[in-house]
Amino acid sequence: MNISIVIPCYNEEENIAKLKTELLPVLMNLSQGDEVETIFVDDGSTDATWPLLHQTFGDLNLPGVHFVFLQHEVNRGLGAALRTGFAAVSGDLIVTTDSDGTYRFSTIPALLACLTPGVDLVTASPYHPQGGVAGVPRYRLVLSQGASFLYRVLVNWKVHTYTCLFRAYRRKVIDTVSFQSNGFLAGTELMVKAMLKGYRVAEFPAVLYARQYGTSKAKLIRTILAHLRFQWRVFLHRLRLVALA
Repeated sequence: MNISIVIPCYNEEENIAKLKTELLPVLMNLSQGDEVETIFVDDGSTDATWPLLHQTFGDLNLPGVHFVFLQHEVNRGLGAALRTGFAAVSGDLIVTTDSDGTYRFSTIPALLACLTPGVDLVTASPYHPQGGVAGVPRYRLVLSQGASFLYRVLVNWKVHTYTCLFRAYRRKVIDTVSFQSNGFLAGTELMVKAMLKGYRVAEFPAVLYARQYGTSKAKLIRTILAHLRFQWRVFLHRLRLVALA
């Protein structure tokens, strides 16, 4: 199968060298049996991210590996960057990942291996009993752990992590499930809507590492409010289903 890897980037110039070192061996491994395209979406960076992506990856000639470079003229948010990337994919299987390597790129093959028959979406899960967190400040975990707990109550208790970007999708999920958020809610919105639509989700127990370079772009208060509003809509949807039963 063809594989597409979508990597949103925003002011990540400090991470580009690390990205190349850690990602290229994975792409070369995957390309042994599949065609692999990597789609970088620069979401209106104001630093040197855009030229550095081209300088680092643009002239590489790797059999079975292709690079696509897309750019927003202004910063539009993670969700908008994902939609831009999804509109350009050609693969049957689609991976989304952070550019900072907080989930190890080396685990992409294992993530994809969890897309067994009957599984439509695989999400990395640091909050799974077999997952873990390494070096991430406690205050940064409050949002994702708290939000994931509420989604477990509202959607599916067996799924432990709802907030990460590191995932693998079958193409049909991307083609049939829409999401409106332009911000960091987008990945959660996509997964929750896919689950409510009947798509089966599997978890890949993973370790979430602290970023080594740069700073997180998530705005905590804004993201918390977005999750609460979306959770309220999910709750109302569940109530309507109960009323109709």
